[in-house]
Amino acid sequence: MADETQLATTPGPVTDLPPLLDPTASLRRQVRRNALTLATLGVALLMWLVFIVAAPEVFLSTRIYTAFATTTPLFAMVALALTLVVITREMDLSFGSVMALSMVGFVKVYGWTGSVVLAVLACLLVGALCGLLNGFLVAILNIPSLVITLGTLFLFRGIEMVLISGRPTVLRDPEFDWLRSLLTGKVGDIPNQVLWTIAMAIVLWIVLNRTRFGAHIFLVGDNPTSAQLMGVRVARVRIATFVILAVVAAFTGMMSAMYIGTFFPTLAEGTGALLNPIASVFIGGTSVFGGMGSIVGTFIGAFVVGAINAGVVSAGMDGFYTELFFGLVIVLSLVLQTLITRWMRR
Repeated sequence: MADETQLATTPGPVTDLPPLLDPTASLRRQVRRNALTLATLGVALLMWLVFIVAAPEVFLSTRIYTAFATTTPLFAMVALALTLVVITREMDLSFGSVMALSMVGFVKVYGWTGSVVLAVLACLLVGALCGLLNGFLVAILNIPSLVITLGTLFLFRGIEMVLISGRPTVLRDPEFDWLRSLLTGKVGDIPNQVLWTIAMAIVLWIVLNRTRFGAHIFLVGDNPTSAQLMGVRVARVRIATFVILAVVAAFTGMMSAMYIGTFFPTLAEGTGALLNPIASVFIGGTSVFGGMGSIVGTFIGAFVVGAINAGVVSAGMDGFYTELFFGLVIVLSLVLQTLITRWMRR
């Protein structure tokens, strides 16, 4: 009897540990949880190696990465905020026009008051109102977001052109120096644009992963009917994501104009301005079907897009190859996303 008691109380081998204490099981859970982000990181590393082989003198130099840190944030920040919208099963195509229209608010209020602070507030306020309109049309009137934001893209751009008569505005007065330094200056050798992007990524990551609002975003994207039954105010959540995106777009438009020193009516116009943020979101692993997405993945995806733009030119290829690489990376990312999602559901 004593021997049986001793055998019963003797700890088993490591393989008999409960799942919560098994390091292998914990590692598997972490891999499943972050599989999409890891896949994005894998695509980024593969592309980086390809470009190093194709243009080693460029991609082994620090200058190319300084260029990334200057230009990529101008669409990376929009992509980070767009991630929230896409997770809720929606899409916004109007953010480029929001950037331009918000800058009209900036230049008009500065012209009326001479106050840069009031101009900044006006810029962000115009952005918020644009986002509120988009959110209302989508969440309250139930108009498909892809269709209605295509309409507001032209509406906002048309209002902008009418208000400034299509003329550029120079922003080189000494009163703008502090704002220009804050938005596009440098800390050591690091451009402020990349610091703003990192700060925004941290804030949005916390909002999405450590707040009730972030949990509601995932619930709405996964199953809006169930979210409604659980007491989540689905319409309010969707409107909030559109407002956040529009305010970030306004901020990015202001940063772009300060960097150039002139507000051009064509700010953020063209397929590139629209394609870069959207490509960053989907390359980053955010599901087109909603309910799944990652701020870290989008952050990596944005720099993948930046690398494509620079790498194609640096490798001596025609600029037309940029779209080819965009298409290949997006298709590859979506295929990996689909395969990994199926694996995670086993």
